[in-house]
Amino acid sequence: MAAIPLEHGLLLAGILFSLGVIGLLVRRNVIFILMSLEIMLNAAGLAFVAAGARWGQADGQVMFVFILAMAAAEVAIGLALVLQIYKRLQTLDIDLASLLKG
Repeated sequence: MAAIPLEHGLLLAGILFSLGVIGLLVRRNVIFILMSLEIMLNAAGLAFVAAGARWGQADGQVMFVFILAMAAAEVAIGLALVLQIYKRLQTLDIDLASLLKG
């Protein structure tokens, strides 16, 4: 079984992270912004796993588990915010969320 080179794993992680940043900057919908953040977190996790596999260390997998836990917390808080924004404004446009100021 052939191993995937480190450069390929890091290149894929960089492409995914770039797509996440582009989605974060371009989209105005809260759901798409949360999805872009998830893509960026998964790209960081892929980079950790690829580097850990290259050097034969389990540190990459440990960091990926930490990233998964952080992503789960981010989704829970993000979806709660999405529900509140939609409940109050009847839209998911992030520009209208400035109306929620106290």
